[in-house]
Amino acid sequence: MAMTAIELRQRFQALRANKVFEIFVISVIIFSALVIGAKTYEIDPNILQILLFFDYAITLFFLVEIVIRMIAEPNLKAFFRKGWNLFDFIIVVVSILPVEQSEMALLGRLLRIFRVLRLVSIVPELRVLLNAFVTAIPRMGYVSLLMFIIFYIYAAVGSILFQHINPYLWGNISIALLTLFRIATFESWTEIMYETMEVYPLSWIFYISFIFVAAFVFLNMMIGIVLETLQREHEKFDREHGQGEAGEIHWMREHAEIMEQRMERMEQMLSELTTTRCKAEKNNNNR
Repeated sequence: MAMTAIELRQRFQALRANKVFEIFVISVIIFSALVIGAKTYEIDPNILQILLFFDYAITLFFLVEIVIRMIAEPNLKAFFRKGWNLFDFIIVVVSILPVEQSEMALLGRLLRIFRVLRLVSIVPELRVLLNAFVTAIPRMGYVSLLMFIIFYIYAAVGSILFQHINPYLWGNISIALLTLFRIATFESWTEIMYETMEVYPLSWIFYISFIFVAAFVFLNMMIGIVLETLQREHEKFDREHGQGEAGEIHWMREHAEIMEQRMERMEQMLSELTTTRCKAEKNNNNR
């Protein structure tokens, strides 16, 4: 029985590592997304029944696939230590819950939409992108806080100066913040500027300075943080999988450390051998 379990695990490991199986899983995930999208249209009841059949078949396939991955893992605890495995397991478990005829039916359908995110856990490149995004969020938070401060200052100034010109856009600081967001996205910002320039000809300084700070400086800071984090995640991925320049450098460092340890052991053995010979020669001389 032990050999049978080992052989089964080896077969599942080979199946899990098979590129054809991986491509098939990706295809099923994409097909699942298409089925979910198709169910949002008003379609014939017969076609809806076919889509429901496909939905159940996809759910069953995901259940089989996650079981294969769990059996292929030498240690089940190690399987759940990996965040992406835990994410896939939760998505599959939620998908098989019988909520279609209960009050939780809407929640169940909404949660099934997240099966599309399994595509991220399957494709390594998408995992790198998402990891970079999550890692960059804390640093982007400080930039966002500074951006909010600048927005707040400009909104207060704009509300004070332009409130009587157009209360719809500058009536209070909350509305002014929305207007500034519209300006930062370049949505008809020139019309807003020309309107205030009829009363304050130099008000273009307010808009140009805001666009320069908000759209150019802060946006480039955000892009710089994301690119730096993405580069680090790519280097980390290359080190873990032994790919690219980072993987080669990591391989060279590991082997250099191994060679250094071997050299230290050889030096220690030579030192012990030399000490032993010296003691033997000393004993022979004493005789």
